[in-house]
Amino acid sequence: MSTSTKPKPITIFDTTLRDGEQSPGCSMNLNEKIEIAHALVDLGVDVIEAGFPITSVGDFEAVREISATAKGATICGLARCRNQDIDRAWEALQNGDNVRIHVFLATSAIHREFKLRMDKEEIIRRAVEGVKRARNLCDNIEFSPEDASRTEVDFLCKVVEAAIEAGATTINIPDTVGYATPDQFGKTIKSLVNRVPNIDKAVISVHCHNDLGLAVANSLSAVENGAGQIECTVNGIGERAGNCSLEEVVMALRTRADVYHAATRINTPRLVPTSRLVSNITSMQVQRNKAIVGRNAFAHEAGIHQDGVLKERTTYEIMRPEDVGFSQTDLVLGKHSGRAALMDRARTLGYHLDEEQLKQVFDDFKKLADKKKEVYDGDIAALIEQRHTQIADQWQFVSYNIEATSGQSPSASLTLARGDEQFTVTQTCGDGPLDALFHAIEEITGQTVVVRDFRVQSASRGKDAQGESIVEVEHNGRVYRGRGVSTDTVEAGTRAFLNAINRIEIDS
Repeated sequence: MSTSTKPKPITIFDTTLRDGEQSPGCSMNLNEKIEIAHALVDLGVDVIEAGFPITSVGDFEAVREISATAKGATICGLARCRNQDIDRAWEALQNGDNVRIHVFLATSAIHREFKLRMDKEEIIRRAVEGVKRARNLCDNIEFSPEDASRTEVDFLCKVVEAAIEAGATTINIPDTVGYATPDQFGKTIKSLVNRVPNIDKAVISVHCHNDLGLAVANSLSAVENGAGQIECTVNGIGERAGNCSLEEVVMALRTRADVYHAATRINTPRLVPTSRLVSNITSMQVQRNKAIVGRNAFAHEAGIHQDGVLKERTTYEIMRPEDVGFSQTDLVLGKHSGRAALMDRARTLGYHLDEEQLKQVFDDFKKLADKKKEVYDGDIAALIEQRHTQIADQWQFVSYNIEATSGQSPSASLTLARGDEQFTVTQTCGDGPLDALFHAIEEITGQTVVVRDFRVQSASRGKDAQGESIVEVEHNGRVYRGRGVSTDTVEAGTRAFLNAINRIEIDS
């Protein structure tokens, strides 16, 4: 008779759209958030934290729209233990079929003294009031004692017990500043399991930051000691050094099921497409040697490794590339490909296009196919992202002309359109063609910015590849990101700068 036991189910709580977006330069517009939410549903994520509704109109709209349209996952909104936060979160979530309110309050001594200026009794009272108010609105309530890993264990147990008694169905234990070590964090979870009398009435969750590079290790230690939910982000993005990486922790649980005896419902072949989607939308490039989804994750250059893999894959590969979504080739389309083929490839890459979006991207694709013999996945993703980042009824790129000679200031003539009206200026200044065009954009639009980052990379392969340009600018203390794509890299840079300017105008 078999003695094997069924693996413990682990809930995957994705906070890419909330904590992930708090990475500098990673802000997303509504369409981009909806695109990622649909991709997370396809990935098999159990809970999607769609935003922090009270912080901005944009976050509120994202939570409201995602909770109403993204089916197949629980949609969560974050709130402090304040009445107005909780009410605003519920206002955003109330039209969803499967929703959760996530309330939090700091509990560590340093937060009690310097941030909240509350004693322990006040902390417990506020936590209970917040959970009760949320529970009166919604049955699914998560409570987080912020900075739990630096909270005295005795007090943490009291707060957790009170929150569960008040109606919390999930208790999340955050390592808010990434200070914990795996052994310490595991012992904290074990203490809650052993010392909180009503802990069986709630799921224990963990939310680990990566300041010491231990977020995944701490999360896995928590699972070994009784946690049933892991909070994480795609590509590990998030504040400071980021969060627990979804793809890493999921594949660790799957690959070492013999150790953790736990499983998730993640559709792992969607990991790479989802990673690329988030990377494209946020412009946070994945390092080549990143575990699971990096370009080098399954590359073997050393001769002894290549020989071993050719003879028996498992000599140097503990996972199959196809298990996480890597394909052998990404050459997919040409000038004779139709709309159905484009739609199918877009879905494979993790995008959801409606009829109007498909029409626009297909028109762009046909123009590109006339310039290139071969259109790759990277090209398709770049075209789709170009459409996603365009801002309606703002400044539109029309044309440019550059005269440049080494050692002399370039002359740049630029034409932009706004509505039915066109505007043209000529600039003779700057260190090069793009600098001159950036100055021309500033003159036409009346916006002045400081460029913080400028990158150009190939969207695919070959000498005729599209150039994908990313520009980050600062305006009135805020960072804005712009993206531009073209086979002409000067045009790509110009479009990226203009896209950033349009985002500023939306906020003005």
